[in-house]
Amino acid sequence: MMKFKSPLIGLSTLLFGVVHTGQADELPSPVVDTDYHYNGAPSEELVELGRLLFFDKIMSGNKNISCATCHSPLTFSGDGLSLGVGEGGSGLGRYRNTGEGDDAVEGRIGRHAPHLYNLGAKEFTHMNWNGIHFEANGQVNTAANRDTPPDLDNVLAGQALFPILNQNEMLGDPIENEIVARLILSRNNSFPPLWNAYMERLRVNPDYVSLFDAAFSDVNSPADIQIQHYANAVAAFQTVAFRSDNSPFDAYLRGNSEALTAQQLRGMDLFYGAANCSSCHSGKFQTDHQFYGIAIPQVGPGGEGRTPHQDRGRAEATRNDEDWGKFRTPSLRNVALTAPYGHTGAYATLRGIVMHHLDPLTALENYDPSQLVKPSRDDLDADDLIGYDDLSLRQIVIDANDLQPVSLSEAEVNDLLAFLESLTDFNVMEQLEWIPQSVPSGLPVKD
Repeated sequence: MMKFKSPLIGLSTLLFGVVHTGQADELPSPVVDTDYHYNGAPSEELVELGRLLFFDKIMSGNKNISCATCHSPLTFSGDGLSLGVGEGGSGLGRYRNTGEGDDAVEGRIGRHAPHLYNLGAKEFTHMNWNGIHFEANGQVNTAANRDTPPDLDNVLAGQALFPILNQNEMLGDPIENEIVARLILSRNNSFPPLWNAYMERLRVNPDYVSLFDAAFSDVNSPADIQIQHYANAVAAFQTVAFRSDNSPFDAYLRGNSEALTAQQLRGMDLFYGAANCSSCHSGKFQTDHQFYGIAIPQVGPGGEGRTPHQDRGRAEATRNDEDWGKFRTPSLRNVALTAPYGHTGAYATLRGIVMHHLDPLTALENYDPSQLVKPSRDDLDADDLIGYDDLSLRQIVIDANDLQPVSLSEAEVNDLLAFLESLTDFNVMEQLEWIPQSVPSGLPVKD
C-alpha cells in the first residue's frame, strides 16, 4: 500500500503591509490541513482503493478509458487538450487521437477538462464548469436529484458518479456493453441501474472485494459494495493526491519574505490591486466559486443539452436565463502548468488568457483558432468553429460578458505573469508516484 504525506504547514504568517505596497487586506491566510475534507488525511486504505479505481479502466463501459485518462498526473491532472477526446480515443494528453474505424469518437467533449488541484478543500462546494453538482448545508446535491446516493462524503464524491455515465466520456454507445444495456432496459432511464452494473463488475473481483472491505466498516460482503463507496474512495484519493499548496506564494504567506522575487511581488500587487484579478480570483485558492461570462470563444459542440455549438453554462444547472453563458471561476493554483485555458480550452498559453481578460470583447472578435490544442480530424475540424463563426451565436457570448477592460503596460503584464507562475507547486512532479504499475482488473494502465 502506498504511503502518503501531508504537506508541510507553517505556523507563522507575514505582516503583509511591510513587504509590499498592494492591497494587503485582500491576501488570504495560509492553507492548513483543516481546510480540507478529512483534515487532509483520509485513511490509507480508502486512498489506496480510490487510487486503483481512478486508474482502472474497469470503470468505463467498454473498459478502454479511466478517470486518469483525462486527469493524469502526467498531464498535471488535466489532459492538455482544448477539448477532450473521450471513450473511443487512444493515447494520452496531446498524443491522444480520435480512434479508428467503428470505434472512433463521434465528437469532441463539449468542455475543457478542468484540473483537479485542491478540489478536496471544503470551500469547493460546486463542481464542474456549471456547478451542477453542489453541496449546501451538509447535503450533496447532484444532477441525479432524488437518485443521488446516500452517505456521500462530499460534493467531490458526488461529481465522481457522472463521468462513468457520460456516453462520450466513459460510458460508450448503446449496445456496446452491458452497462449501456442497463440504460436501454431501464424504463425510466434512471441512474441507479447503471451504477449498479458497474458495481457488479467490482463485486466479482476478489481483489476489489478485499480492498473495499479494508476501506469501509460497512462492507462485509460483496453485496455490500455500493456506488457511494466507489465515489467516496475516488474523492478521498483526489483529496490527497492532488492537494497542492506548497508554491512560492504559499511559502510567502507562511512567513518566508524571500519566497517571491521582486517581479512576482509587483505582480502580486497588481493581482490584488489595479489589475482587479482578485475581484473573482480571491481566497486561498484564487477563486470566489461564482459564475461569470468572460466572452471565451465558443469552440466545439457546446455543453450538454439541446443547444448545439452553444453552451448554456450555469443556466444548464439553474435554468435561469440570466445565467446563460456564465461559468465557474477556476482556481489558479498551478495555472502555469494547466494549459489550455477557458471552458473551451480556447487559449493555449497563459499570456493568451491573461490578454483576453484585459480586453475580452476585442479578444473575442480577433480570436485566432490556430492556438487550439486538438487532434485534427476533417469532420471534427469542420464543426469546431461553427459556434464562433455564427455572428448571432457570438452575440450571445458578447451579451453574457461580465468582464470590463483593464489597461496594463507590457511590463505590468509580465509582472502579473510572474506572480501567476509563483502559484506553481513543483511538488506536483511527485504525484507521478501515484500511477500504479497494475490494477486489480488486469486491464492496462497505459493509455
